[in-house]
Amino acid sequence: MHLSPQHLQDLYLAYCNTHLLWKGAVIFNFKQLDIPLTSHPIFLRKLERKLRLGQLAEQFVFNQIETCEAIKLLAENIQIQKDKQTLGELDALITINKQPIHLEIVYKFYLYNPTIGDSEIEKWIGPNRKDSLVEKLSKLKDRQLPLLYSSESQSTLKKFEFKSLNFEQRVLFKAQLFIPYQKTIVFTVLNKECICGFYITIKQLEYFKYCQFYIPTKLDWFLKPHNIVEWLDYNSFKKESLVYLDNAQSPLFWLKDEDKNLAKVFLVWW
Repeated sequence: MHLSPQHLQDLYLAYCNTHLLWKGAVIFNFKQLDIPLTSHPIFLRKLERKLRLGQLAEQFVFNQIETCEAIKLLAENIQIQKDKQTLGELDALITINKQPIHLEIVYKFYLYNPTIGDSEIEKWIGPNRKDSLVEKLSKLKDRQLPLLYSSESQSTLKKFEFKSLNFEQRVLFKAQLFIPYQKTIVFTVLNKECICGFYITIKQLEYFKYCQFYIPTKLDWFLKPHNIVEWLDYNSFKKESLVYLDNAQSPLFWLKDEDKNLAKVFLVWW
């Protein structure tokens, strides 16, 4: 990958510092795997190809596991196939104190939409409105976790000398959450420490006409805003952002206000 070692390390630290979306087993009875942070987390893996954000998050988890004495990584990204067609993938098989565990890894960005759904978890959607928290949870419950118990998985696991009945299942579900500008949201189920910023509409953008802006690359969505970037003025940013909005995309940007405070913000197209 064309990332400098320092850049990759910065992304890794940002991943490590992202909070779990919930604690315990309060959603669909999914148990979160909370990997303890080492005092000085260092990314040691070699990346041979370009990865999307979600794939890079998986590599970060595998690195965490490999540097945690209590956890052993048995296998990663195990393709489950039937008649040469891929049915799905088991993200990781690990052991903790000799207990085998099937782990599914998720890293998401969700925005709170107060106009939809009834329950707290129904109101979180992807920035482009193409996915939602409920959809992802349902996919985990109905497809990704049950895949372990399919007949196709059994034959694959035999190659590793595993039996699925012996496995417990965990998820490692981290997220960055964004709430409507100047709104307060009450959390009862999800972890409010996941709030990383807010979102605005194009009409609200003019509230920030005296601010500076920066649009990070997708992998840099992991990061907290910092000053060492080339900032855009209001007019330049608005011109660039309209290209995203015209394509039904909601850009993530960093905002520096007149007092030099930094914020992480989505500009939504909807």
